[in-house]
Amino acid sequence: MNDTAKRGILLVEDDEDIATLVQIHLGDLGHTVEIAKDGKRGLEMALAETWSLVILDLMLPEMDGFEVCKKIRSENEAVPILMLTARAEELDKVLGLELGADDYLTKPFSIRELTARVKAILRRIKVERDMKSEALADKLEIGGLCVDFEKRLVELNGKVIELTAKELDLLLLFARHPGRAYNRQELLDLVWGYQFIGYSHTVNTHINRLRSKIEHDPSAPKFIKTVWGLGYRFAEPKELAE
Repeated sequence: MNDTAKRGILLVEDDEDIATLVQIHLGDLGHTVEIAKDGKRGLEMALAETWSLVILDLMLPEMDGFEVCKKIRSENEAVPILMLTARAEELDKVLGLELGADDYLTKPFSIRELTARVKAILRRIKVERDMKSEALADKLEIGGLCVDFEKRLVELNGKVIELTAKELDLLLLFARHPGRAYNRQELLDLVWGYQFIGYSHTVNTHINRLRSKIEHDPSAPKFIKTVWGLGYRFAEPKELAE
């Protein structure tokens, strides 16, 4: 595989009208979109470059989308794949995901939905890449709060705090990256999954519940800070030492 990074999207779609429409609208978002009109050519292009995303139709001449997806995954586990399918059968969708597709969209679809899925996938990949670049500690002990990442155990002033799975996932994410601000959609992507577009109230509710369990005064939190106009962040050590 060519190691030269290619900041673009590969669209494997044999319907010329759909391909052109997708190319135009994703181009308006600032993406370079290249088109392959059959599965064989799509596979060649997918393996020849490093793409930010592959949008792959299921029903293709020369080689179907299932086979293309399978072969891409055998060579490249990292590139995200959004599968397009005109089939409504659940089995086809499940098979696509099992072969390595990150998401699927059933035809006919709206351009608005497609662009939302593309944005969500690329945003998730960026956040995950950023997270992997940062060293992860085994345990954080700060301001009376002890977070054991491996054991998924939280204690406050020596007392075990009972958290729900999502509350714990939120706290682990925050505690691993003190000082880093996350907007609500990033938190949805990382904790709930990027399909939860538009459910920002879910984040707010869980933040409030989490604060009620770990903060001495939830109305003036010292651990989980609100970043006005953006979202939330975990306090830095120097703030908790004051």
